[in-house]
Amino acid sequence: MNRYVFREIDIAPLIVFRIFFGFLIACESFGAIATGWVKQVFIVPKFTFSFIGLDWLQPLSGNGMYYYFITMGFAGILIMLGLRYTIVMISFTIMWAGVYFMQKSSYNNHYYLVLLISFIMVFLPANRYKSLDIKLGLQSKKETMPYWVSLIFIIQIAIVYSYAALAKIYPDWLDGTFTKNLLQGTTTRPFFLQLFSKKWFYLFIAYAGIFYDLVIVPFLLCKKTRTIALIASLFFHLFNAFVLQIGIFPFFALSFALFFYDSNSIKNIFFKKKKSIKPLHEDLKQKKLLFYLFIPFLILQLSLPLRHYFIKGDVLWTEEGHRLSWRMMLRERRGFISFVIVDNNTKQRTVYNYHKNLSPKQAYQLPTKPDFIWQYCQKIKEEFKDKDISIYINCSNAINRKPYQTLINPKYDMAKAKWNYFFHNEWIILHN
Repeated sequence: MNRYVFREIDIAPLIVFRIFFGFLIACESFGAIATGWVKQVFIVPKFTFSFIGLDWLQPLSGNGMYYYFITMGFAGILIMLGLRYTIVMISFTIMWAGVYFMQKSSYNNHYYLVLLISFIMVFLPANRYKSLDIKLGLQSKKETMPYWVSLIFIIQIAIVYSYAALAKIYPDWLDGTFTKNLLQGTTTRPFFLQLFSKKWFYLFIAYAGIFYDLVIVPFLLCKKTRTIALIASLFFHLFNAFVLQIGIFPFFALSFALFFYDSNSIKNIFFKKKKSIKPLHEDLKQKKLLFYLFIPFLILQLSLPLRHYFIKGDVLWTEEGHRLSWRMMLRERRGFISFVIVDNNTKQRTVYNYHKNLSPKQAYQLPTKPDFIWQYCQKIKEEFKDKDISIYINCSNAINRKPYQTLINPKYDMAKAKWNYFFHNEWIILHN
């Protein structure tokens, strides 16, 4: 096993992946400006829902976030070209982490995956071939890498797909309720609306999604089924790209196929003039990197998506343990909410207008996210810091267009509520 994991293979898959990765993050960064995403998420809102505990992480004022994303876009180009790779890769990872943890209103799995892959790429020799660092003499050439580099990417993407499949195994997915609602919300064209409303089609999409997530990695690992798996991936991800319009994620996911193919095959496709070289001896530094950094990192990745099983209640309802768990596009959630402020000295009751400092998207999401609700209560407390107040909430949610149920205990004073990171928050009402 030791010899297998540390055997030297051609570095071509990592180099090609670096080029794809740099191009995609440049597209994501510049595209976020061009589509108005930066404006709607960071500039228009007067209040930002950051990750709890990182409230100090706020958007730059004025046009600062435009310059921020432009910088990340150019970082993507430099990564693609392999110029000052390590410094740029570290800088981009920090900046992307800032974007990711700064806001939750536009939470996506691929934002999280980009962050994880960026972290991994910091420590890999992705600029040791076909890079400007080599051309300028800033780095020595290296034409091989240990096989465990490919394994890191394979295991990481296997974690993503495995937990995505597991999350889909619940009644509203298995009976097609969610996929029907999701598909019908993606188009207004009569032909597609009619197709998406047919039971056989939305059930096919539901079970094909589970099947794909479960078998794609094993099929890509097996030489006999690898080409079939790649073709299936192309159809699956291109369908998601055009129907669901989820940014770079489909193309990003496809790029991981590089690590499943024989490295010499990748070399022959992309670097035909590249000569074969003799394998290098096992590098002690690389061995330490695997055992002391990447193995603990992968163990953490395996553990985080399991945490909601140890929290009381159904994560589908409570949202506790939802993020960082590859639980995306699983349910449709709607809600309504009202905040009542009680002055404990005068007993005066006031209905608080929460729309005044939220964007339409934030206002729509607020009733459906318990952590948003708690954070907003902290903002209200800060606004009324000179008064002794209580905050009471009337909030109900509907999952997948089913009957509304009360989400927050209306008798609980949310001004006194604490946020529990690891266990159930008692002010969230549980339903059987």
